Amino acid sequence: MRPYTLKQIQTFIEVARQRSVSKAAERLFVTQPAVSMQIRQLEDAFGLPLIEPLGRNIQLTHAGETFLTHAIAAMGQFKDLESQMAEHVGLKRGRIDLAVVSTAKYFIPMLLVRFGQHFPGIDIQLKIDNRENILGLLARNEADLVVMGRAPANLDCEATPFATNPQAFVAAPGHALVRRKHLPFSALVDYGFVVREEGSGTRAAMERLFSEHQTPLKVVMPMPSNETIKQAVMAGMGLSFLSMRTVRHELASGHIALLDIEGMPLLGNWYITHLRQKKLSPAATSFKAFLTEQGGPLINSWA
Repeated sequence: MRPYTLKQIQTFIEVARQRSVSKAAERLFVTQPAVSMQIRQLEDAFGLPLIEPLGRNIQLTHAGETFLTHAIAAMGQFKDLESQMAEHVGLKRGRIDLAVVSTAKYFIPMLLVRFGQHFPGIDIQLKIDNRENILGLLARNEADLVVMGRAPANLDCEATPFATNPQAFVAAPGHALVRRKHLPFSALVDYGFVVREEGSGTRAAMERLFSEHQTPLKVVMPMPSNETIKQAVMAGMGLSFLSMRTVRHELASGHIALLDIEGMPLLGNWYITHLRQKKLSPAATSFKAFLTEQGGPLINSWA
C-alpha cells in the first residue's frame, strides 16, 4: 500500500460530506482539480475506487462508505492527540474547532474578538449550522466545543450554561395582535407562522410550545435563516418565534414588534458543550472558562 496523507483523508471526508467535488473545493478554498488529485492519490494508495459519479455529483462506493466511517473516527483520535500534545505547549498557541448553531452567529463574532485579545496565538476554526448538523459534528468528535441553546439529551455531554436565551413571538408593527395586551397562547391559533427549517433548535422549541399548549401550529412557510424570517415578518407574511438576541436592532428601530403573550418570553440558556470523555486542550479549556465567566455579561451588553 502506498503512503497517504492526513490532507487526503480530510479532503475525502469533505467530498463525502458535500457529495460534490466542486462544493468540497469551495469549502476547502482550493480548486476542483486539486481536490480530484487528492482523491485520486488516496484511491491509488489503497488500490480501489472510493467515489463514483452520480449525475453532476458523486456517491460513495461500498469501500468508500467503510473508509468514511473509519476516517472520521481516526480524525477524532488525531484531534485528541493534538489536545494531549498541546498541554506541553501551554496557551501561547493552539487551535479550537468550534461549532455553533446559526442563531448564535449574532454574538459569537464579538466573543471571538474579545477572546482573541487575551489569547492572540489561539486559532479558532468556526462552523455555523442548524442544531441537527451541529449535533452530528459533536457526536463524531469533529468539534472540540459546541455552542447551542439546549443541551443534547441523547449524547453523554458536559453542557455548561453561560448566557440567557430569551425567545418570543414577533410580528410586523401593524399586525392586529401588536396593540393587545396579556394575550393567552390560544390567541395565536388563527395566525400563520414563518418558521425555521426542520433540524433547527428554534423550530423545535416552537413546536414544543404549541404542543404543550395543545394549540395547532399553522406554518405559512419554512425558511433557512433568521434573517430571511425577519424580512418575511416585516413584510407581513406571518408571525414568528425567534430568539430576542437576533432582533435587537429591528425592535429598537420599530421594524418588528414583540407580541405580549402570557408566559413569554420563554427564558432558556446558551450552553458551551463537549463530549464528556473528550480531553480538552488548554486552548479549549480557556475558551470554555472565558465563556462561562464573561460570556453572559458581554452578550447582555451586545445583544
